[in-house]
Amino acid sequence: MSLTLTVDGDRWRAHLRAVAQSQPGLVPVAKGNGYGFGIRRLARKAEWLGCDTLAVGTYSELPEVASRFPGDLLVLTPWRPFGAALEVPDALHRRVVHTVSRLDDVAALQEHQPGARFVLELVTSMLRHGLSARELRGAAALLDSSSMRRGLAGVALHLPLTSGSHLAEVHRLVDEVVAAGLADGRRTTVWVSHLTDDELARLRTTHADFDIRPRVGTQLWLGDRAALDVSATVLDVHPVERGDLFGYRGRSAPRSGHIVVVSGG
Repeated sequence: MSLTLTVDGDRWRAHLRAVAQSQPGLVPVAKGNGYGFGIRRLARKAEWLGCDTLAVGTYSELPEVASRFPGDLLVLTPWRPFGAALEVPDALHRRVVHTVSRLDDVAALQEHQPGARFVLELVTSMLRHGLSARELRGAAALLDSSSMRRGLAGVALHLPLTSGSHLAEVHRLVDEVVAAGLADGRRTTVWVSHLTDDELARLRTTHADFDIRPRVGTQLWLGDRAALDVSATVLDVHPVERGDLFGYRGRSAPRSGHIVVVSGG
């Protein structure tokens, strides 16, 4: 009595190829349960697509994908001077690209691992984590005063999933990168999530002197829902009237109908 995902392999792989062709510089995201496929399988598919970088969610996921994907490994969880971030195997140091979201961690990372590669994450309207404009200028000054700039692999933007265009926010943030002096005479990479194909094309046009690397998870692995079929065993069916309470949280039924209880593993 398990929850089963059935995949139309040919159609799914055709979708993966289409996404990779439409998004130059694609960085597939493999994290958690791998969107239902498992991150090991997704790592192999990222290599099959010819991608040079794979993004993982956490440091603890690195060992699961490192032997299945030969390229660079971008860790989306910000580096901190404690925990799993300090336990990256020596053999992976040259392949890992860290995410730095606090000014103090710029120097701390280099003290822990001289020559480490990293991206500077800017805070977006998500307010999850990232450097403010002032902190970005501080990071740029710190990099200029040391030999750490050679490890800088670009800046990262993690945008919200809300509807509507994010381009105005992206333009503002890229302007902050320029104002901080991080793009002076250098071709800077912007690692960005949750932009449409049209938005990415427009961004490449307006900022032709930047390399745009889209980080894509759901749209890549689950973008063609018709290639996927989920089935489960029905365990119970309960008739309910509008207003009846159900579930752990006592939600009320919006209309009369039935509650279907299915197996989930």
